[in-house]
Amino acid sequence: MKIGAQMFTIREFCKTPEGTIESLEKLAEIGYQYVQYSGCGPMDHKLLRNTCDRLGIKIVITHSPYDRILDDTDKLIEEHDILGCDYIGLGMMPKYARADLAGLDAFLKVMERPIQKITAAGKRFGYHNHALEFRKLDGKLIFDRMLERYPADQLGVILDTYWVQQGGGDICQWIEKMNGRLYCVHLKDQGVKEDGKSPMMMPIGEGNLNFPAIIPAFEKAGAEYAFVEQDNCNGEDPFDCLKRSFDYLKSIGY
Repeated sequence: MKIGAQMFTIREFCKTPEGTIESLEKLAEIGYQYVQYSGCGPMDHKLLRNTCDRLGIKIVITHSPYDRILDDTDKLIEEHDILGCDYIGLGMMPKYARADLAGLDAFLKVMERPIQKITAAGKRFGYHNHALEFRKLDGKLIFDRMLERYPADQLGVILDTYWVQQGGGDICQWIEKMNGRLYCVHLKDQGVKEDGKSPMMMPIGEGNLNFPAIIPAFEKAGAEYAFVEQDNCNGEDPFDCLKRSFDYLKSIGY
C-alpha cells in the first residue's frame, strides 16, 4: 500500500498558487510521493500538474464540492484528466441527506447520474465518511443503507480510521466489510485531550489506534493508497505532524 498526504491537513498554507507550490515542495522534502488534493484555493490545473510532475508527486484523489460533482460533472472529469487523477471523492454528504431517511434516499438517488458519468469516464467515485454515517435512521445505519444502494464498482469508500472510531465502530471489522471499496483510505490517529474525556486528532503512532493491525487489514481488503490526514494539529506545525506520521509509518515498514 502506498502512503500519501491529505492536503486538507495543510489547507491554511494552500490558499494561493504560490502557497500550494511551496507546500507541495515541503511534502516532497518529507518524502511523500502521493497526495489527495483537498481544501486548497484556486489554482490552474496545468500548473498544478506540472508542479507535481516536477516534484515526483502524483495527485491520486480529490475531495470535490458536492455541487460540482452533481451539476458540473463533465468539466470536473476534464480537470481530473489534466491532473492525471483517476479518483473523485466527496468529503461529506449535504445536510439534507443526513436529516432523515427521506433526505438520505433523495441524496442517494440524485447521485446516480454523476456516479454513472464518472464510472463511464474510466474513473472511480469515492465517499469519505465521518461519524455521522454511524447514526441509525429507522433502525439501520446510514452507512449500511449507502452500501446497500450502490455496488462496490460505483461507490468506493474513503474510510477514515478516526471517524470510524468516533462513530463507535470497530475499525478492522468495517475494513473487512468494505472489501473491494477501499482503493483510497485515510489514516488518522486518535488520542485524548487533557480533560480526559474529549477525543483529539494526533500524528500517526502518537495516539491509541492500532495501526500495526489496521494497515494490514486495509491491504487485505485491497486498499491501494492510504493518506495521512490530521484536520486539527492542536497548534502544532501541520508539516511537522505530517513528517512524524510519515516517519512512524516508515518505521513499521510502510
